[in-house]
Amino acid sequence: MDINLFDFELPERLIAQSPMKQRDMARLMVIDREHKTIEHKLFKDIVDYLKPGDVLVRNNTKVIPARLIGTKEDTGGHCEVLLLKQLEEADTWECLVGNAKSVHPGSSVTFGDGSLRCTCVKELPEGIRHMKFHYTGIFLEVLERLGKMPLPPYIKKQITDNDDYQTVYAKVPGSAAAPTAGFHFTPELFDKLKGMGVEVVDVTLNIGLGTFRPVKVQDTKDHVMHSELCEIDEDAAKRLNLAKKEGRRIIAIGTTSVRTLESIYGKYGRFEAAKMDTSIFISPGYHYQAVDALITNFHLPKSTLVMLVSAFMGRKWTLHCYEEAVKEEYRFFSFGDAMFIYGDYNYDVVDNW
Repeated sequence: MDINLFDFELPERLIAQSPMKQRDMARLMVIDREHKTIEHKLFKDIVDYLKPGDVLVRNNTKVIPARLIGTKEDTGGHCEVLLLKQLEEADTWECLVGNAKSVHPGSSVTFGDGSLRCTCVKELPEGIRHMKFHYTGIFLEVLERLGKMPLPPYIKKQITDNDDYQTVYAKVPGSAAAPTAGFHFTPELFDKLKGMGVEVVDVTLNIGLGTFRPVKVQDTKDHVMHSELCEIDEDAAKRLNLAKKEGRRIIAIGTTSVRTLESIYGKYGRFEAAKMDTSIFISPGYHYQAVDALITNFHLPKSTLVMLVSAFMGRKWTLHCYEEAVKEEYRFFSFGDAMFIYGDYNYDVVDNW
């Protein structure tokens, strides 16, 4: 499909620059994809749309301070390194490197007082490098001291509290970006939902470049997703399979939860305990197998995330909802407001593509 089919006008003033002081007071657009209705609520009102037996699936990944600013040892030049994914080789990470044209195998970069260094061991296209890190002590503690939270480029000001860019249930370190749909949940809201009989299941997808990589091709079928590591454990798989068997709704919190569930269900035909790389690209024409409802934020024009949502409720209806969000001045992107999309859907209605 032509990339321009996923474009829309977005005033810059609607791009949220800071998180809500009270997470569950963000706005919530409630969308019935079957009956094509829209309601305007607050996120805390989501309790009115969930019911006993529903299964909320959340990505429990934790963002690490993955943005490092250092100095190239051979030239003294400035160099920014963004950690994307830990590789199997000891202390080696896949990284996105700024000014990468001058970073080749053997090139080294020093950070801070020199207590952290990295050396390029492999050169890949589009600024991707495999970097081996050298340090003393515990790597994550060194990162906490020297690294910055890797905020998206549309957020202009660095946050002062790293917890602002984490979900309240972040647990497994390894992501270069947050699963932002989860920002709206509070511990109190989870307690209330569990008290209603709503189940909560954790999965993990360590978010790297794959989720947010811009689409640079004219035809979306030519876009290649970058792989990311995802995991479902045995208990989660058992609970999800039981919910599926009993016809209970599986509700994904965020697009990374969607990609984890759909990747593993698509591979095995059921939920299995698995740890695997996924490069799944969900766009119109894709038939969802694992997910029945979706909580997500409002995404960038022409992004793979808009395509994922369009596959869930139809491209034309998605763009209509986005136009409504602009009209009603919802806040967009990472620190912005949310959508809850539910209801039956006929994937064979081509007009919706």
